Amino acid sequence: MTLFAVVGQTYGGAKAIFHCAYDHANPEDVRFCKATPSGMAEFQIDNPSALELLLIGKSYYFDIAPVEDTPAASTA
Repeated sequence: MTLFAVVGQTYGGAKAIFHCAYDHANPEDVRFCKATPSGMAEFQIDNPSALELLLIGKSYYFDIAPVEDTPAASTA
């Protein structure tokens, strides 16, 4: 996904807005486009160090993996 915009929020953080973008000359992008032809993601970020790492127009990978189930916390 490509960072489309970073919008400042009144509380001091920012919203990072990502859109799917494809380079049809890149085989990986072409494969991804067939499975997920469009989409966007928004993240509220209140960490200045993390915001400094984001560059508008740069592409980033986002991996989705399930969270492993953990035993419930004991109430004893």
